Amino acid sequence: MRKMMALALALVMCLCACTAFADGIKVATIGPLTGPYANYGKPVEDSLILAVEHANAQGGIQFEVLPAQDDLGDGEKALTAYNKLKDDGLQVLLGTVTSGACAAVAGTAVGERFFMLTPSASADMVPEVGDNVFQICFTDSSQGAKAAEYIKSHELGTKIGIIYNNAQDYSAGIKAAFEAKAAELGLEIVKTSAFSDDNAPDFSAQVNEVKQAGADLVFLPIYYTPEYKILTYANSIEYAPIFYGVDGTDGILEQENVDAAIVEGLMYLTPYTPNSTDERTNAYTEAFRAKFGYDPNQFGADEYDALFVLKALCEKAGVTAETAPAEACELLIAAITAEDFSFDGITGTMTWSADGTVTKEPKTAKIENGAYVMVE
Repeated sequence: MRKMMALALALVMCLCACTAFADGIKVATIGPLTGPYANYGKPVEDSLILAVEHANAQGGIQFEVLPAQDDLGDGEKALTAYNKLKDDGLQVLLGTVTSGACAAVAGTAVGERFFMLTPSASADMVPEVGDNVFQICFTDSSQGAKAAEYIKSHELGTKIGIIYNNAQDYSAGIKAAFEAKAAELGLEIVKTSAFSDDNAPDFSAQVNEVKQAGADLVFLPIYYTPEYKILTYANSIEYAPIFYGVDGTDGILEQENVDAAIVEGLMYLTPYTPNSTDERTNAYTEAFRAKFGYDPNQFGADEYDALFVLKALCEKAGVTAETAPAEACELLIAAITAEDFSFDGITGTMTWSADGTVTKEPKTAKIENGAYVMVE
């Protein structure tokens, strides 16, 4: 009898919990969950799950996470994923992860009035697609400018080389902003070398070009896949300038069969590292490790902040689980662009302009002893 009563009580509790969860505002993300950029998408998926658990435990507005959708970083696949999520009852999209896919979805979502809060689509053109899409991550232009400022103020190099992907808006945008700020600051760029395929097997031509130009610092506004290949080749020819990357560097240590010695000393821009002295950041990191068994990266941290930004916005605007997506979109736009709204998260203090661009300061990190650490 006691067992039956215990079982009945457990079922009632489960049903109550499920009912409360099902009554939450439906959120989801879209990103590369498999393939070469899964190190970006997977931590975002997992961080959203963790953030919803933490937010729901606080009481008040509740959220329900719909299953994350894999787009492989492709715009067409992202649109298919978006349409599926709409069919599943999506109210707010906390994605997508990559800039091209985000722009593709925003181009449709703006007409359908779906509010989008992307953790990591950093291209300056993303919020230009529509008034419904807002960024959590700092923009490409701010990354390029901040990198030049840091290199200049810390006297890291006197002759700068650049290797970038000229077929990718993300890479080209950061590179252009870096060049503009470098010219303003008097940094000498001795060579710019381009490629057009992140998965190219050999970057020897680009590395040799910046080496022959005498670059003592090489700026890499690219993702970690080509970055690791560049560093590997440079190591093989004993070329050892300072290498300075951007937020696409995050995940380089998590690659399969990575040689940590090759990336030792690599510097890059980021709003977050798992090795932090900040109490809130450590709490997030430890909770993530305990639940998922690996360290999050900045894209996950940005998504964690995104959910709590949304929670604050919903409370401010009166958005509930009963609010239709189109109505929620208008209410959330008004709330996030209000002069009195800002958010202090684990990735920094954020404010938003009317065009959806976030203001948030990038920070510089470095790989030391096989770990990501902040250097300022």
